[in-house]
Amino acid sequence: MRQRLTEGNVSAQLIKLTLPLVWGIFAIVAFNLADTYFVGQLGTKELAAMSFTFPVVSTFGSLAMGLGTGAASIIARAIGEGDQTRVKRFTTNSLTLALAIVGVFIVVGLLTIDPLFTALGATADVLPLVRDYMQIWYLGMIFLVVPMVGNSAIRAAGNTATPSIIMTVAAGINIALDPLFILGLGGLPRLELQGAAIATVIARALTFVASLMVLHFKEHLLCFQRPKLSEMLRCWLDILRIGLPAAMTSMITPISVGMITSLLAFYGEEAVAAFGVASRVESFALITLFALAASMGPFVGQNWGAKAYTRVQRSLKISFQFCLFWGMLMAVLLAATGRQMVSSFNGNPEVVAIAALYLLIVPITYAPAGIIQVSSATFNALGKPIPSVVMTAIRMFVLYIPLAYFGSHFFGIQGIFVATGLSNLLTGVGAYLWNQRTCNLRQTVPLESAL
Repeated sequence: MRQRLTEGNVSAQLIKLTLPLVWGIFAIVAFNLADTYFVGQLGTKELAAMSFTFPVVSTFGSLAMGLGTGAASIIARAIGEGDQTRVKRFTTNSLTLALAIVGVFIVVGLLTIDPLFTALGATADVLPLVRDYMQIWYLGMIFLVVPMVGNSAIRAAGNTATPSIIMTVAAGINIALDPLFILGLGGLPRLELQGAAIATVIARALTFVASLMVLHFKEHLLCFQRPKLSEMLRCWLDILRIGLPAAMTSMITPISVGMITSLLAFYGEEAVAAFGVASRVESFALITLFALAASMGPFVGQNWGAKAYTRVQRSLKISFQFCLFWGMLMAVLLAATGRQMVSSFNGNPEVVAIAALYLLIVPITYAPAGIIQVSSATFNALGKPIPSVVMTAIRMFVLYIPLAYFGSHFFGIQGIFVATGLSNLLTGVGAYLWNQRTCNLRQTVPLESAL
């Protein structure tokens, strides 16, 4: 629990944090890409069914991410302050809080499958396929939420390599199991979408066991003394004060994507399937920016707790410059190779054409999208989650959804994709200005050189 990130070269520290996260997030994306690829071999209808599940699965993933963000923020700052007792207590209570919350959502999720996905636009012939997947996925939710919170605590201690290794092994298991359960290879029954869900739950169960073992045996972040109820509730409130707004921020995006999915459903199953494939390709292209944003949490949290404010300023400057570089690079690459990448998932010409159009328009604004991610992570690490909520709400509900409906009415599917880019661009500019103003107001004489 030493202060790992409050000294040394800032650029080197960010690279050291980000590179393992790139690999870890790549493993997560590979998780989803493998499912998409093998389900895509079943047909367009099955691919559309999985695309309908994406916003709901992402919403619950965002809940877990929000809880992890809240826990990581207070853990990182406690490490920076040198308070080891609070570090252990917050880590342990964050896991118990995750268990309590996930139990409620499992019940709610199982009871609302049909009405929820019908509202999202799933037709009568697609809905049974969605039900096959989600009934199993909901029962395995505990293996999604608890490890995400646990891995966030590990990263808050400055260890980004171990969570990445855990996710890499889990992704490998998922990829190996997908063809066995989905397509029925190796003599196993052909379970199709149910098989995709089973493979995911088994792989996630591994992350559950592994993250708990690392927290206890390697990082020594767990406390097994029974806390007083009042003390535990105070810890939960401290976590939720940041975690709930962070979860709301994360959940706004998949909820909005669900609304856009229902809008695309008017154009047919091919449009929904194309959007699902393009979204997964996009996730792959944005891995590095997601990793950079994730690395800002522990770095900013520890340095802010140690009052090394100039190091925070330096990290933001480096991060924003990298977002511009990476965004331009991905825009060029996807414009050139998007059609070929999409066709490897599904050969339907209409699916390929729509997904390729998305990958031609939206990546132009990946740079401001990265700035949004970095800014949100910084605000959460500072214990100020509200700006992230405001930025994301404006991006989705004030810009993206209204512009998408307007664009769809006048320009069709292309108008929806242009709306995505415009919302990225406008929100990215606002995120940069707000973040810079917040950090400048709090800058003091640094404890050490940022270089």
